[in-house]
Amino acid sequence: MQLDLERVLFVPTGHAPHRDLEADPGGEARLRMCEAAIEGDDRFAASRAELDREGPSYTVETLRAMHEESPDDELFLMLGGDQAAALPDWHEPEAVLDLATVAAVERVGYTRNAIGIKISGLKGAERVRYLDMPLMQVSSSSIRRRVAKGLPIRYLVPDRVVEYIESNGIYGASAPAPAA
Repeated sequence: MQLDLERVLFVPTGHAPHRDLEADPGGEARLRMCEAAIEGDDRFAASRAELDREGPSYTVETLRAMHEESPDDELFLMLGGDQAAALPDWHEPEAVLDLATVAAVERVGYTRNAIGIKISGLKGAERVRYLDMPLMQVSSSSIRRRVAKGLPIRYLVPDRVVEYIESNGIYGASAPAPAA
């Protein structure tokens, strides 16, 4: 395992300060989808940390709270290449890099080199790690667009997440007709 993690914590955003999420179903629905995705795997957990905090959801605040709660834990923040490259625009990006090791996954247009160039001016940027994995062109926005167009998302997300989206009519999915 590349990072040798004991546990992976999924933290759905509460209120994204930098953008509006298209067709946002709300924080509770995002949490339920995380829980559905990881159900049955004890290596994963979902957190309400950002949903229960007032105001904008800044990653640096979440990392500070996690560090205060478990000061001996080594924190990693896994990001897609697009978000890793955008770190200079984040709220207190150098504090993020100080509190956690960023583990970036390359995406189309966001190679290690491109990310490195974008974040090179940040103190701590040299600590960013890159995960070796196949390049997959799947993003949350592409999933939302597929659902809105009535296209299948099976194999792009876990089956339990597909079921949750369909049964709750999220992102424009047609909810099943009520039984007669």
